[in-house]
Amino acid sequence: MSSEPYSHYGFGDFYLDVENRQLWREGHQVDLNGRYFDALVLLVREHGELVEKDQFFSEVWEDVVVSDSALTQCVKDIRKKLGDDASNPRYIQTVPSYGYRFVGSVEADSSGGYEQIKTAAVNAAEAPSSVTDNKYQLKRGLVIGGAGTIGGIAAGLLGGLVYGFGLAYAPGDSAMGVISMLLVLIALNVIVGGVGGLGVSSGMAVAIVSTGAHKVWTGIGAAIGGVVVGSLVKLLGIDAFNLLFGVAPEGITGGLEGAALGAAVGLGVTIGGGLDATRRIRPVVGAASISGIVGVLITMAGGRLMSGSLDILARSFTGSQLRLDAFGRFFGEPSFGIITQTVLAGIEGFLFGACVVGAIIYLRRLLSQKHISH
Repeated sequence: MSSEPYSHYGFGDFYLDVENRQLWREGHQVDLNGRYFDALVLLVREHGELVEKDQFFSEVWEDVVVSDSALTQCVKDIRKKLGDDASNPRYIQTVPSYGYRFVGSVEADSSGGYEQIKTAAVNAAEAPSSVTDNKYQLKRGLVIGGAGTIGGIAAGLLGGLVYGFGLAYAPGDSAMGVISMLLVLIALNVIVGGVGGLGVSSGMAVAIVSTGAHKVWTGIGAAIGGVVVGSLVKLLGIDAFNLLFGVAPEGITGGLEGAALGAAVGLGVTIGGGLDATRRIRPVVGAASISGIVGVLITMAGGRLMSGSLDILARSFTGSQLRLDAFGRFFGEPSFGIITQTVLAGIEGFLFGACVVGAIIYLRRLLSQKHISH
């Protein structure tokens, strides 16, 4: 098998100190009995390679005879300590009838470079394990929610640029008019995208933290977050327009659209292998693809996303200078017709899913690498 034995290994939020027989997670020691620790070391040392059952028995239980059930229980307990899921493994993959493979990304070190991690752990050793776990889960949820919000803002920025590019072809507008309109559209899209990203990612974070990344509940959490934020934005938006201008626009995006888009993001993440997938591009592609398809279906079913809502708002005010009819030219329509609305909704959904999930995965990876480098 391949890998040179090192004294320290880092993977995800974990640090494995082979020399001192200790496992750490974000500065806190994780309890693992002797045999199970040896099994984890074997898996991590041979990461990417199949570790057959006989090798476990010869290296971990060399002095006793045990059954396959002992190995199964060992791996089950290790997975529990790592927060891993056998059906959607982030670290330990089962190879039926043969053994197990460590599939997580591993950083190896032989210079004792994790002393700072151990020092931090000693300082926090008096904290109860339940408190430590709660803090870890809270931090995990905050990262997902915060990164999702950033991703929503990025999607809004890109969407605003798309609309500005289209409106640049509108006849009779001065350059200054187009620039002003572009800035307004970017601001509106950034606000709505950020709020939508916050709702969907927060719902996903609550589901992941409370259920241990259960596939079904991840999608349900994202959908619930979407419906709550979508309904709230619609309610406040209608009330604000009614209060300020005496007009209550009907048909703008709301809870149902938010629920559908949130569920699409959650489903895409699940299909892509989850936020902890070994191939990080897969959940991004899954979320972008499913969200784009759902954006199209929302419009075909009579719903509205951002572009459709902007069109309704513009037509609700007789003095409005905003007209999205120029987009129809790209699709052979004289105005902002159903084909134009459908295509733009698909683009919006695609950008939203890609940016929200991409930001979550990127930020979590960045923080993980930062822990390893320190």
